[in-house]
Order: sequence, then C-alpha cells, then structure tokens
Amino acid sequence: MKAAGTRFSIRLESLKRLPAVGAPEAAGNERLSKRPRRPVQDNASGRQLAAQSGATAAGDSDGDSTGDEQVAFNQSEELSVYEKKRLKNIQENAEFFASLNMLETAKMLWEVSGKGPRRQNTPKREKVKDSGEQRIVRRSQRLLMLKSTDSPEPELLIKTSEEQVCITSTYLRLGFVPSYLDGRGKVDSTRYQIADQFSGPLTMVAIEEKDSKKTEDLMKTWLEISQGKSRVKTKQPKELKTYKSSLKRMTIQESFVAKVTPKRVCALAIHPSEQRFLVAAGSTYGYIGIWDLSSRVNDVVAVGQFKPHCSSINCLHFSPANSAEILSVSNDGTIRCGNVAAAVFDEVYVSKDWNTSSFDFLSEDGSTLLVSHWDGNVAIVDRRTQSNSGELNAHLGLNYLRMVSVHPLDRHYFATAAAQCATIYDIRNLKRSSAKAVAHMNPHSRRVNSAYFSPVTGNSVVTTSMDDMIRVFDTNSIIPEIPCVASITHNNDTGRWLTKFQAVWDPKKEDCFVVGSMVRPRQIDVFHSTGIKVHEFKHAEWLGSVCSINVMHPTKNVLVGGNSSGRLHVFMDNGLSG
Repeated sequence: MKAAGTRFSIRLESLKRLPAVGAPEAAGNERLSKRPRRPVQDNASGRQLAAQSGATAAGDSDGDSTGDEQVAFNQSEELSVYEKKRLKNIQENAEFFASLNMLETAKMLWEVSGKGPRRQNTPKREKVKDSGEQRIVRRSQRLLMLKSTDSPEPELLIKTSEEQVCITSTYLRLGFVPSYLDGRGKVDSTRYQIADQFSGPLTMVAIEEKDSKKTEDLMKTWLEISQGKSRVKTKQPKELKTYKSSLKRMTIQESFVAKVTPKRVCALAIHPSEQRFLVAAGSTYGYIGIWDLSSRVNDVVAVGQFKPHCSSINCLHFSPANSAEILSVSNDGTIRCGNVAAAVFDEVYVSKDWNTSSFDFLSEDGSTLLVSHWDGNVAIVDRRTQSNSGELNAHLGLNYLRMVSVHPLDRHYFATAAAQCATIYDIRNLKRSSAKAVAHMNPHSRRVNSAYFSPVTGNSVVTTSMDDMIRVFDTNSIIPEIPCVASITHNNDTGRWLTKFQAVWDPKKEDCFVVGSMVRPRQIDVFHSTGIKVHEFKHAEWLGSVCSINVMHPTKNVLVGGNSSGRLHVFMDNGLSG
C-alpha cells in the first residue's frame, strides 16, 4: 500500500508542473486529479512491482532526469489516448486565445474613440399628479350595445376623383353650386353634405359632356315610343310546352351585352313599347342608365347615364299610364319621377330619414304610391297633390322592411318582405300608430329579400329568402296562415358584393318566374310555380357573371339581367334581334 501511495503522489506532482495557460486547462487538470485510482493487483508479482517502484522513487528523489522519466512513464500508463489528445487541444486553444490579446485590443479601441462603454439609462416617467377629477374613459358603444347619440357623419358617396369631376360639372352646368364646393370649385370634405345637392327638381342631362349628343338622341327616341297607346295586359297560352319552346328561341350575342351603369345594378325596368326595346337600370351611388337595344351606330352602344339620386337606387318602374315617366326610389329618402318630355327629374316624395327601400303603384294609373322604409314604416303618396310628403304614414312593426308588392286586383292588399317574415297587410286597416298583418307566409328562418304577387290574378306569391329557399304561396284566398305550395332549394347566398337575388314573375306567364343563379357556368333560371325548373339561360362566352336582378318584357320574348359591374345581358328571340 505504501508503494501505491507513493506512485499517486508522484502523479499529482507531475500534473502541477503543467503550464497554467488558461482556465480550460485548469478545469481539465482538476477533473484529471479527481480521476479514480486504478486498483492495485493483489498478488505477489503486483506487490513486488509496487515495492520496486516505490524504492526507486525514494532513492532517486533528487535526480531530475530520473523523476521526469518516472512521471512520463506513470502518465502514459494512467491516461488514455483520447485524454492525451484532449489535453493537447486545450493547451493549444488556450495559447491561441492568449496570443490574440483581446482585452488589450478592446481597451485600446475605446481609448482611440474617446468613448467608453456606457450604460443607457432609461429616463424615468414622471408621475402625473392626480387632480382628483374622474378620468373620462372612451368605450365602444357598439360593444355596449348602445345607439350613438352623435350626429352621423356625412355619407361620402363620391369615391374617385373621376366621379367628383363628372358630378360637379353636371351640377355646375345646371346652374347649381353644391355646398360641398369651396370658393375655387373644389370639394371641401368638411362641408360635404349630400342632402343639399339633390334638393328640388334636376334637369335631365348627361353626366359627361361628351355623351350629351348621344343622350339627346336617346331621350328623343324614348319620347317617340311613349306616344303610342298603352299596352294591354295579355298572357301567353297556358301550355307549359309552348312556353318552353319560346324560351329556347331566346339567345344572346355580343351586341346584347353593354355596360349601362358605372356601378353595381340594383334595379331594372323595361319599357313596355313593342317597337323598340328600352331598358333602364338603377345602380349604387344614384346612377340611372338607359339603353336603347334597337339602336347601334358605328358599333357604339346607345346608352345615356343620369344621376338623380345620391345613394343606391332600390326600385325602378315606368309609369303604367305614361311610359314617358320613370319613377325611382333611393336610400337617400326620395322618390323622383324622370319625365323625358319635360327633361327633368322632379321630387315626388321626400322622407326625413334616409331609409326608403321600395315602392309600388296603388292605383292602375300610377297616381298613388305605396312607399316602404327600412325601419318598418310605410307611407301612401298621392302624386296629384302639391305636397311631397306622405298622405298617410303607418308603422308595421317590422325589421328590415325590404320591399312591398301591391295585389294586382285587390289593391288594398300588399305583401311585404322583411327580416324572417313575409306578411300581407290591408291598407284599410292602417293607422298612424301601428298596424297588424292580415296574413302570414311562414316559415322563413332568415331575411326575406323579395315577395311578389303574381302579375295577373295575384293568386300566388313568390318569396326569395337568405335561407337558400324560394317559396311559392297560394294567395287565392287571404287567410291568416297562407299555405306554402312549393319550396325550391336555391343558393341565395350572394354575399356582400352582389345584389340580393329576387325571384320575379314573367308578366306574360302567370305561373312562371325568373331568378339569378350562383351555379357555374353562370346562368339565369326559370321556374314553374310547382317548383319545376323550366329553362336555363346561359352562354359560355357572353354570360360569365352572376345576374342578380332580372326583368322580362311584358309582351315580347326579351329577358334582361344585370350584374355587379353595371353590365346588362339581354336574351332575345331570334326573330326580334334583326
């Protein structure tokens, strides 16, 4: 045991002699010093070898050469090849980093730049002294489900500089200076009030001066075709097979597609004349475009554009007694009558609130109107009086009153389309405070976009709902619960950028109606009141968009559909296209 202890002490002394060039080597030496000692063999030869080693070390302790050789022998005996290589690498790395003199170099650079390492101290924020008053915290009225008491911001309907130039030049030529213009004739957004610029009658002139000549010719044609006798209501034969054959003859071509309004089409009306085909389209931002389908000079489409309103036009109708007049209702709270003979858009009805949604004729000659408001109010307007306010106003208690439709025979009945309900009211029961429905058309789980009486007898009502259903109700007798005779599954999810679908009756066919479609390739559907699909209008080349709004000619085989870019697509009988 003495020999073994002597050998271990010699190994420690040899490790202490290694050059201390860095911390890594010291750490390595420390780990090596703690390396467990190899067990000594417990036999005679082992004890003899240990005794000889101890004696040699004790006798030659003063001899340097003998001591170094013994240390090297013991070190080579104890350390493995990997440990030897590791110690060598540690020593070489330590010598390399020591030769770089990194600390001295960094200190010299700081002295040359004249700046030393500084600690960036963030200035402390001064505490605001409490004045004792309660701080006003702004909270979202929408999240609190409160109605805003502030005055509404003016509706900026002019989005582009091009529209500003068109509208401003139009009204300046009329001799009317809008209040939203400053002294230099430019738009002042702080004074831009829409309600000022559209009050009173407006001259029927083209929006752009370059189209003034074309618009004058169009107005002249409109006046000429309106001088004839008013149309007589007729129906095609009841045979569905004959009706299908007439629809198949209707085709579309390149000349039957034109951009009529600069914005999305929201309403359509077709002139009842049988000599020439005139179509009127109402769009967002208050535009009305009129297209003469029978006129095309040098491949130039005969289109005239006007702007009688300052918001979206929801409904258009040619007057049943005088087709030289076209009536339009807009979200700006007004109904205007465009008289081509006087070349003026006159005010028929003005609401205090900007919420008018639709209208329909109460009398056959179009002298009285029934006007609906989005908040559930209805008003009766008599055009023969000097006043432009309603003769009778009543609240129906409906939310989102989208439209009204008057019964073609019993004109004291009218149907409504509102949020999750379609109802029938009697005008004779209307009161200024409230009114109750005389009939309900259920069920509708979501908003109803339209509800129209059939055009001749009024024995059916077709409704279009956002629950992806088109329903037909039997209104042959007005009872509290109107039965549903047909339910058609139809994709009515038009989204935000498309006008809502409205299934409208064909004036020539009492039991058939047309509606837009989301199906690809794009098409316009025709259904029978029993729910059977009668025909699909489609064309791979000239019908590539969704036609949300559609209208049929009252006597001829002409179908017009409008899309969200302001284009109209016309399907016409081959015999009429020439």
